[in-house]
Amino acid sequence: MAAAGGDGGAAAAAERDGAEGGGDPALAAAPSRAQVFTTVVDTFLEKLVAAGSYHRFVNCYRCFYKLQPELTRSIYDQFISQLQTSIKEEIQEVKNEGNLEGLFSSLDKIVEEAKDREEPAWRPSGIPEQDIRSTMVPYLLKHRSHLRRVLREKEEENRKVAESVLMGRDRIAELQRLIEAHQQAWQAISKEQRELIMTFQEPQ
Repeated sequence: MAAAGGDGGAAAAAERDGAEGGGDPALAAAPSRAQVFTTVVDTFLEKLVAAGSYHRFVNCYRCFYKLQPELTRSIYDQFISQLQTSIKEEIQEVKNEGNLEGLFSSLDKIVEEAKDREEPAWRPSGIPEQDIRSTMVPYLLKHRSHLRRVLREKEEENRKVAESVLMGRDRIAELQRLIEAHQQAWQAISKEQRELIMTFQEPQ
């Protein structure tokens, strides 16, 4: 997975701005928050795929794997692909709804502007606790509401995934029953053939 490949322009712009302002090259080359977020998401997906490895998948469905190894691999590949796509779409939706790109840019700008500030920011009331509370509480309440909505969506998604898994298990069980039925039918035919051969071999 590419880590923050689409934010190369932002990194180049940050480096150019730092060079024009005579800032520290190490700070100018630091990745933006959007890049860090993208890298974290990519790392999470990599670890998720690693945790759900094909070996572990096969261990869960060993009997089916022995009967249909190629079909087992195909089911696993489709599952992983759909899982990654679904997670990326959900994360992108959260980013769009929360305007995370804009918030990250604003935070980067605030940090950049605060580098040369020697005095603490002015607070209307003069009491840090009250100012922090009046600023943070509305944001935290809004964020909590957003997280609750996302949680409900995730719970619904998990429910659908669980149903899909159960349907997959039922499908595997049905395939196993069909295989067993074909095997029993083949054994019955073989038995009849042996009995028929023995009949012809009996002395006249």
